[in-house]
Amino acid sequence: MEILKVSAHSKPKSVAGALAAVVREKGRAELQAVGAGAVNQAIKAIAITRGFVAPNGIDLIVIPAFAEIRINEEERTAIKFIVEPR
Repeated sequence: MEILKVSAHSKPKSVAGALAAVVREKGRAELQAVGAGAVNQAIKAIAITRGFVAPNGIDLIVIPAFAEIRINEEERTAIKFIVEPR
């Protein structure tokens, strides 16, 4: 599954375009976000993506979960969003 990393400075429309492309090509994707700002941008991107893929008859669902990731040799807790068609 393709993993897209989102930061607090990510542009939601750009992330949405990448997410829509991955979902169309591979069927599902995962967004990872660490911190409140990144989670906010990820949720906005998912909402925008739903609008991008709806005309193609794709209704997206999102499954949120926690993920342990390493950043600069530190363990961090990320929120991951698994995005796939209903």
